[in-house]
Amino acid sequence: MIKYNPKTWFDLIFHSYSRKVMRVLAPSILFMIIYTTLVCYIVVDYLELGYRSTTAFHSLLGIVLGLVLVFRKNSAYDRWWEGRKQWGALVNSTRNLAFKLNAFLPESEKEVKKYFYIMISNFVFSFKEHLRGKFKKEELEEAEEGFFTEIMKYKHKPNYIISQIYKRLNELYKKEVITGDQFLIIDKEVKLFADIMGACERIKNTPIPYSYSMFIKKFIFTYTITLPFGFVTEFQYFTIPIVVLLFFILVSIELISEEIEEPFGNDVNDLPTDELSEKIKGNLAEVLLM
Repeated sequence: MIKYNPKTWFDLIFHSYSRKVMRVLAPSILFMIIYTTLVCYIVVDYLELGYRSTTAFHSLLGIVLGLVLVFRKNSAYDRWWEGRKQWGALVNSTRNLAFKLNAFLPESEKEVKKYFYIMISNFVFSFKEHLRGKFKKEELEEAEEGFFTEIMKYKHKPNYIISQIYKRLNELYKKEVITGDQFLIIDKEVKLFADIMGACERIKNTPIPYSYSMFIKKFIFTYTITLPFGFVTEFQYFTIPIVVLLFFILVSIELISEEIEEPFGNDVNDLPTDELSEKIKGNLAEVLLM
């Protein structure tokens, strides 16, 4: 995720992300330049058609397209913001769990506290990569012997880590290191891990409906591909920069919407889950290891 100052207009206008968008759209923009130039040449110079084009149709259609794109952008942003809220809840729940474990466990149980520090951190990092469809062994620590051997047997690695946390809590309860009331209090925090994980998986596994996405792309394509015919007799060859600029704006909005509707990846507009994971690990260390 890009960190920026919203008040620095010049930096935002010429930010490297704009160049990235241009690189992605370069083939499409080149096509629109060639296509619009060809239409202008045929209508203005080759056929010398005498009809008068009008922008009225595209003006009316543009209002509808603008409303559709606003709804599209807002739908994508809602998914991004929901993902951010869930990761904010994860930061809070890991802190709360660390506070309670530190308070409930005796000072003599330093190894147990370290175990929970490692396992909660492992959950966060494995969950981050799970949302990306990956697994980074180097980001995890071995809390007990055979941990890596066991976790590699599971497809859903965050689930395995939560189950191991519950097993250790149950052992502590049976040994009367924690009371039944304390177990129930801690259980509420661990349960939130599964709830947050399910909410993020819902965002990841439920994309924008196919027919809706297809319709928007067809709408943009139809609108931009007919623009030269609406402008050509009035603006002639000035139609080329006008059409290209409109095409760039409309397609850029759709491109950005596609990027932010999947907020858990590595794109520049995705959530800073790497930084949040490191932040959670640091918080856990301060509470459970100090």
